[in-house]
Amino acid sequence: MEKITDPKGMKPGVIVALDLDDLEPALDLARRLVDITPFFKVGLELFCLAGPEAVRRLRDMGAEVFLDLKFHDIPNTVAGAVRSVMSLAPFMLTLHASGGREMLSRAVAESRAAADELAIRRPRLLGVTLLTSIDQDMLSRELGVARTVEQHVAQCAGMCLSSGLDGVIASPGEVQVVRDMTGPDFLIVTPGVRPAGQDPGDQRRVATPGEAIRAGADFVVVGRPITRASDPRGACLSIYDEICDAYDRRNRRC
Repeated sequence: MEKITDPKGMKPGVIVALDLDDLEPALDLARRLVDITPFFKVGLELFCLAGPEAVRRLRDMGAEVFLDLKFHDIPNTVAGAVRSVMSLAPFMLTLHASGGREMLSRAVAESRAAADELAIRRPRLLGVTLLTSIDQDMLSRELGVARTVEQHVAQCAGMCLSSGLDGVIASPGEVQVVRDMTGPDFLIVTPGVRPAGQDPGDQRRVATPGEAIRAGADFVVVGRPITRASDPRGACLSIYDEICDAYDRRNRRC
């Protein structure tokens, strides 16, 4: 498996979540931050509002797009959905690991075939292990899963690895478990990240950016602490400095 690298030589990375309800303010924010980090998340909110245009316009400004649509359907439908977004050339693309091994494997095969046909870079496929809004009580009582959060995430991560995915989405609390079982080349992208002292909002399993990186994450996804800050550039720079320091503590250069 090829090791994921940041196209601009920045490692680790901050992915700014553009979870906004208006395309132009989202693009304006990206323009203000793209010299700090090239990575921006387009999720369901923005994609349902603006569709492929959001991805194309971000790429036109030199950004790398984390297309976080969390595909989850029967294998044939997900394979078709993966093919349908390949022309947008996202850097990363998410699927729910709970869709099962066949769905994941079909998505991998389709992404490789479509990338070859279009002569483009293949997006990194990431499996969503467990939403960060779900805690142990919800997992057990509401979803009826008779495993701990850590066990469930580890099971999903192992299935993603064996299905050929490039990595997973995992909360800070499970990063070390995933890293230990998958090795250094498996990509771990971590949402549920909040600077110290900030309101976690609807996130249940959270940590600071530095804690996530020290645990073994490759990228952190940060939305509201940047997008709703009075000084988004300052907030982004502060988070980037924090993860660089944490990365150095893992005896790597930032």
